[in-house]
Amino acid sequence: MGVVSERISKLGIVLPSNAPASGNYVAHRLVGSLLFVSGQIPRIDGIEHFVGVVGQDISPEDGYQAARLCALNLVARVSAALDGDLDRVIACVQLRGFVNAPPHFQGHPAVIDGASDLLVEVFGENGRHVRTALGAGSLPRGSSVEVDAVFEVAMKS
Repeated sequence: MGVVSERISKLGIVLPSNAPASGNYVAHRLVGSLLFVSGQIPRIDGIEHFVGVVGQDISPEDGYQAARLCALNLVARVSAALDGDLDRVIACVQLRGFVNAPPHFQGHPAVIDGASDLLVEVFGENGRHVRTALGAGSLPRGSSVEVDAVFEVAMKS
């Protein structure tokens, strides 16, 4: 078991299964040493969680949990892309977070902290990243949050 997988186990985290891409796109693409992971919503086993508008239908605290779940799905995608070898992750380079929120909502960064916190818990310092947190008028399947990311990965030895 690798260092990252051991950390995940100690944290009591179970990676969700990956659903197939729901449109005409790929879930991830490795370009050189950069792994691009498509947007992930708070879904487990094909069931959407935390559906609604943050600050209106669900609380910012639930939005934070939604972002954590999105990041958990990111990690599952990375694991699949790297044949389960999460120790190949050199860095999470960039995270973009989108929050389904009304125009007056200003807590986007605190919501997306859920994803950032999870990535640092899982990858340690390698999980620290640059980030964008944006508001959106709506998101796929009524999701409250969506995140995507770019990771730098070591080539297979």
